[in-house]
Amino acid sequence: VFKTLGLLTMLLGVSMLIPFAVAVLYQDNGLQVLAMSSAVTFVIGFVLFVLCNRAGEQIRSRSAFFLVTAAWFSATVFGALPYYFSDMGLSLVDAWFESASGFTTTGATILTDIEATPKSILLWRSLTQFLGGMGIIVLSLAVLPLLGVGGMDLYRAEVPGPTSDKISARVSETARALWMVYLVFALVQTFVLCAFGMSLFDAVNHALTTMATGGFSTRNASIAAFDSAAIEFVVTFFMFLAGANFILHYRALVKGDFSLVADRELRFYTAITVGSILIVSAALWGVHYDTFGQAIRYGAFQVVSILTTTGYGTADYLLWGAFSQVLLLGLMVIGGSAGSTSGGIKCIRAMLLIKQGYRELYRMIHPKAVVSLKLGDSAVPAGVSSSVFGFFFLYITLVGATTLALTACGVDILTALSGVVSALSNVGPGLGEIGPMLNYSGLPDLAKILLCACMIVGRLEIMTVLVLFTSEYWSS
Repeated sequence: VFKTLGLLTMLLGVSMLIPFAVAVLYQDNGLQVLAMSSAVTFVIGFVLFVLCNRAGEQIRSRSAFFLVTAAWFSATVFGALPYYFSDMGLSLVDAWFESASGFTTTGATILTDIEATPKSILLWRSLTQFLGGMGIIVLSLAVLPLLGVGGMDLYRAEVPGPTSDKISARVSETARALWMVYLVFALVQTFVLCAFGMSLFDAVNHALTTMATGGFSTRNASIAAFDSAAIEFVVTFFMFLAGANFILHYRALVKGDFSLVADRELRFYTAITVGSILIVSAALWGVHYDTFGQAIRYGAFQVVSILTTTGYGTADYLLWGAFSQVLLLGLMVIGGSAGSTSGGIKCIRAMLLIKQGYRELYRMIHPKAVVSLKLGDSAVPAGVSSSVFGFFFLYITLVGATTLALTACGVDILTALSGVVSALSNVGPGLGEIGPMLNYSGLPDLAKILLCACMIVGRLEIMTVLVLFTSEYWSS
């Protein structure tokens, strides 16, 4: 486990050379910062690898949970070094918050003047989201085949959704296929954004954070800074793609298999998106925007941004009224599809919860009926359904407990509740003092630490982390 952790840390150190090259190009203040951060990260990873070099190359299923959790925690710590070493004056807590928000693709920020940040550091912010979007462990499976037999255990721990669909029987091939689709989408979006007037630097950064559904921007006002309906449409389209299952994208683009249109989760995801856009736009029309076109433009962008847990902003939805805000809060909880880079409880879990609720109502009317929980024409295995219900219970429990803890830190209830939901679902903006045009810099340090923990737990879909806190895990 620690041998592999050392390899991942070395890989992270090497990845810092990408923004280092940008620092050389622009001759900005990130040059020495990134060089030092890369060196420290690589050397510590190398030492850890050498010390554990005689270890075997197989990773047991039980150990995978510990490795995945340790890898993400380690990545957020070492990823904070460029922020901490820079001249931005960030405390250790603030630097870790920014890093954790990046790797978990949450997109919450404590930076008050993003445009004053060196370009190389901005690229590092975006790169952390891009790496975190598809997953550091999945990346390692693509380039480090020496993980061997234990690879699928890592893959399942990294992507622990209720479906276990794979592209290839070999984990490394699965990872490469997913990364290929991921990179192609990012390249295409970069080209299109440049065609609509974005600079190459802005286009690259926004493509990286869009496909990761992360939401870090190079501008203080996020996407609103460009004031372009065309750019907003392009970003909305790619956010929607990023919120869908990447295995479906692979099958459509590489295999020519367009059966994805029959995928029930994709239909549910699309229905939630379209329905929410129409509802929010209708609520905004004539109240906040004079024409329905304006209402659709801003309503659609914000709905897709929140549902896919990207977190970009083109308008301050805190001015939209309680109805739209509550609806957006609900979309934060749902999130995108399983197998996507989005957070939230995922659409397929929401579908199963709705079906289970309906089944219980049916059984009240027909108490002797034997009704199985089905997804399409197939019965859902009992293990899957119980996992979904357990996940949702833990999600609600964590929301309640952490919200209570944040209010004890002096945070108001609206900010605390929306902040916890946003962190667990990896969204970014919330309500109250952390709206789309605000940031998290004003929160107490303890609140930031709790939210960082929520980001990591939410990114790994709760159970992967919480299982480490059970006595059975360590005694078995």
